[in-house]
Amino acid sequence: MTRLLALIGFFLLAFVAHAAQPSRFIERSTSVHGTTYRYRLFVPDGWTAKRSWPVVLFLHGSGERGSDNERQLSQGLPPWLKDHGDHFPAVVVIPQAPEGTAWNGDVEVMALQALKETIDTYHGDRRRLYLTGLSMGGYGSWQIAKDHLGMFAAAAIICGGINQPKDPDPLSVQGIPAGTSNRHAWVAAHIGKLPVWIFNGAIDSVVPPDESHRMNAALKALGDDVRYTEFPGVDHGSWPMAYATAELWPWMFSHQLAGVHAR
Repeated sequence: MTRLLALIGFFLLAFVAHAAQPSRFIERSTSVHGTTYRYRLFVPDGWTAKRSWPVVLFLHGSGERGSDNERQLSQGLPPWLKDHGDHFPAVVVIPQAPEGTAWNGDVEVMALQALKETIDTYHGDRRRLYLTGLSMGGYGSWQIAKDHLGMFAAAAIICGGINQPKDPDPLSVQGIPAGTSNRHAWVAAHIGKLPVWIFNGAIDSVVPPDESHRMNAALKALGDDVRYTEFPGVDHGSWPMAYATAELWPWMFSHQLAGVHAR
């Protein structure tokens, strides 16, 4: 009995110690037009206010929508950070879009407001802001890159696109003039010289790889800094491989904006 009690005590202490450990993803909130949205922040080990930091904005996919401030941690960059974030050199903003929304309108405003608040609070470097998203968040990344020309130094866009008419959850980049004959070329021309690395599964049955093919071709036609990686035999879930690409983060962080003050 004494040994059993000792074992129970040991496991209770271990549980309490684990529970007392601070979450790697800090909880924050912001308000847009009277609506409060909660979001998460990844703050790197060794963060200090004595210098400025790169900041990454991560946009989740449609399956992670909600209001629990948890689901957006389940796919993409957050799980990668849980396993590999010990030496990650940037703050990461992880907003959550409500059910039934996409990364446009007030939800886009919310994501950018969360980014601004993070820059102000955590000494973000405005020369080194980076954008990434998957699936619905890939569409959102093209949306935000178009709407906020010159804000980001580089982007990694995973299984996103410009047009997705498929039910039950059609997606498209908003604000393209009606009657535009080549919507991909129009977006490419309106994101400036943003360096972009595009990823897609070769047999993606949710977002057609053709969306990424068209954006890659449109950016190359303009002579822009674009990379394209397609994973053979991979369906929609290409983000674990994309975020595990060894060259991705060195490439991303090698870019910074010229003519912009850090603070």
